[in-house]
Amino acid sequence: MGHKKIQRIDPLTMALPVGGVDSHAHLDGPEFDADRDATLDRALAAGLARIGCVFLNPGDFTVRKTLFNARPEVFFLLGIHPCEGRFCTDEALSAMRGAFAHEPRLKAVGEIGLDYHWKDCPRETQIAAFTAQLDLARELDRPVALHCREAEEEALAILESRGFKNYPLLWHCFGGGKGLARRILANGWHISIPGPVTYNGNAGLREAVAVIPADRLLLETDSPYLSPVPWRGARNEPAHTVFTAHAVALARGESPEAVWLACGENARRFFRL
Repeated sequence: MGHKKIQRIDPLTMALPVGGVDSHAHLDGPEFDADRDATLDRALAAGLARIGCVFLNPGDFTVRKTLFNARPEVFFLLGIHPCEGRFCTDEALSAMRGAFAHEPRLKAVGEIGLDYHWKDCPRETQIAAFTAQLDLARELDRPVALHCREAEEEALAILESRGFKNYPLLWHCFGGGKGLARRILANGWHISIPGPVTYNGNAGLREAVAVIPADRLLLETDSPYLSPVPWRGARNEPAHTVFTAHAVALARGESPEAVWLACGENARRFFRL
């Protein structure tokens, strides 16, 4: 017996009003070299007004930001990912400082944090890179986009001990339950929901989504990763945010249009767009 064919749905058939924001996407990579402009055109047609492109080191930012010279809907985030913590040198931090000083489209320091799932970067190195970039974000008065995987307690402890309660911080790619969500919210932070909220096995995430206040909730794709149903297993792209919005709306008992526009406004306020 053959496998059941997956029915891919065109996201434009589920387009929402203009005003949505994909708060986190990696659009500078080779996955989009063949059709980057067409991908961004689809995003706009699906109802996105802004898209946050995340650069993972200052060298890539310097070279690749020019890919978006003609795309004003794209804003930028810049940070050294925890798995690349060994590259968070004084020189790299200086380069980041210069980038933020000269590029008005740079809106946040991120994604930074801790990732204990992969074993290719020692924990001590990750923590040093994380804390150095937290200091930089505070120095620059920029929001933080947090990456945290299998390191929630340590990340929370670092942030809380360093006085980041009520600092503008976005917990990127949230995948936890209500308990973690409530602790994040108690610190005054925001939560961004990715495509896996659409997966059948993620009932706990949908329960968490239902308790997040409407003014603390954002949407993201993390493109080209973490495609929502019905594109799971394929390349993700910003237009697919509409599927996430529909799933979040169902979990909250709200209309997709209301969720879409509220999350978009939250993103504009958080990133000072």
